[in-house]
Amino acid sequence: MRFLALLAAVLLLTLYARSASPLTMAIDPDPAFRAQQQQYPRVQDAYATHEADLHALLRRNGIQAGRLELYLRAFKVGRRLEVWGREQDTGEFVLLRTYALAGTSGTLGPKRQAGDKQVPEGFYFINRFNPVSNYHLSLGLDYPNTADLRHAAPNPGGDIFIHGSDTSVGCLPITDAGIRELYVLAVEARSAGQTSIAVHIFPFEMTTENLARRVASPHSSFWQGLVAGYQYFEDHHRLPSVRVDARGAYAVE
Repeated sequence: MRFLALLAAVLLLTLYARSASPLTMAIDPDPAFRAQQQQYPRVQDAYATHEADLHALLRRNGIQAGRLELYLRAFKVGRRLEVWGREQDTGEFVLLRTYALAGTSGTLGPKRQAGDKQVPEGFYFINRFNPVSNYHLSLGLDYPNTADLRHAAPNPGGDIFIHGSDTSVGCLPITDAGIRELYVLAVEARSAGQTSIAVHIFPFEMTTENLARRVASPHSSFWQGLVAGYQYFEDHHRLPSVRVDARGAYAVE
């Protein structure tokens, strides 16, 4: 009987873990991540130069650095990367910084194959920190994601980063000065327990007017699939819950 009761308890805990929303589950701080990153000279320099100013920026916006949650949003038209922040699970995101994209490559439309020089479009996450990048510092994106793989060529390419310098072959460069600031913010968010930093990349503001001007584009149908995620954040300044359906299209829940 004791074994059956224990088994039932385990099953209940498993079901709860599977059903709980990521937004309601505990976030565990990881200060060891900051210490590990600060072993690298470029990260040390970035912290020495920017930590005090960035912590002051967070305080002005009512955010404790130890509870920082980030969201990044990029637009090809207008060539900018927006950095939004809030305290973990405490309301709306606020705009903290806007960085100009210092270089671009490709055209409007998603990335579909290696060597096409396209910057991806869609809903991504930072999945790696590179403190010894060829482009000073860099933050890697999880391209290709499930949606990309559903539509991409046999070799979709990879290694898409937000990085320093002003050179782009499918990446998002924001100059060395820009990446030093952003890298510190990203390390702070990761150390505070944010293991998934969302990065949404759009061709342009996904308004009805902008879409109507490009209705003849071969990418028009794909862009329609980005609208719900874009509009949810515009309306609520909170992150949408985005999944990929069986057709490889984005869907907001």
